[in-house]
Amino acid sequence: MERDERIKGGRRRLVLLVLVAAWLGFPWLVAGNNYLLSTLIIIGVYALVSTGMTLLMGYAGQISLGQAAFYGVGAYTSAYLTAHAGWPPWLAMAVGAVLAALVAFVVGIPVFRLREHYLALATLGFGVIMFTLFKEWEAITGGLNGFFGIPPISVLGMSLQTDIQFYYLVWLFVLAGLWFAHNIVRSRVGRALRAIHGSEVAASSLGVNITKYKLQIFMLSAMYASVAGSLYAHYVTFINPDLFGIVPSIYFLIMVVIGGTAGVWGGLVGAAVYVCLGEWLKAVVPILMPDAGGEFEIVFFGLLLIIMLIYMPSGLTGAVQKGMKRFRTTAGSQTGTTATTERHEARSIGGGHG
Repeated sequence: MERDERIKGGRRRLVLLVLVAAWLGFPWLVAGNNYLLSTLIIIGVYALVSTGMTLLMGYAGQISLGQAAFYGVGAYTSAYLTAHAGWPPWLAMAVGAVLAALVAFVVGIPVFRLREHYLALATLGFGVIMFTLFKEWEAITGGLNGFFGIPPISVLGMSLQTDIQFYYLVWLFVLAGLWFAHNIVRSRVGRALRAIHGSEVAASSLGVNITKYKLQIFMLSAMYASVAGSLYAHYVTFINPDLFGIVPSIYFLIMVVIGGTAGVWGGLVGAAVYVCLGEWLKAVVPILMPDAGGEFEIVFFGLLLIIMLIYMPSGLTGAVQKGMKRFRTTAGSQTGTTATTERHEARSIGGGHG
């Protein structure tokens, strides 16, 4: 048993080293390809939001249709405090994360009294309220005209203005977010969340404070989204309310469904698949259907969401885990059968000599 744990630990460290090496080396392999680098940056930003949602949906069993609102809270807080108040971007980002957590706390207290689809509808209503606020509060957000002039992030006095510089920053946050989510899942909080997901009645009978843990993970998912929003705002230096409406919230949900909630990697996988499919659609649809409008993307991902929920409800990561488990079981049974056959043959040979 101890030997198996050492082997698993060694494998995990090897995978981590490979990922870090890929993170460090990949930009230099595609140096000069700003399109690919910007695509990877967007994947990283979306992966942060999706990782927070994976914790909320996969481990607490709570569905949120207002996650883009927290994404917007982070973006507008960083934008306003840096562009108009002159705050350092890092401090503005931290304030945005705290503000998002406070909003999640205030919203979560009444919302988590609801169950099932009523909970999803309540978060949807929250998203509508926040979108309206972003649109109408022109003194702070710029309204439908958008917010211009957001300064770039600086590290040690160096302004991050190139794609390769921002790539390293965003993916450093992604790796840190995945590491933190992994530790949460393996902690006492993670065990309590899995108990709540399995059965709230059973978890409550065991002394688990259901509302407390739901609120905590909701606030954490809001902070993930807020940090992602801040990073996005400082990357593109322009934001508008359409980026934080209901449709983006649905897209974040689709990312989690595609990637799966079987592990913390689901958000990253879902974000990568979503962005890559979106870019593929932009290239292919005008060729195949020149008259198709921009709504085709919504239709495509809506159909994909339905198909995933019917045929692959555990997402891509869940399907891969099931496939690997089945392979190990098959390989183990074949090994056991081979060993049994060899023992029988050895006994028969021994009996023949006797």
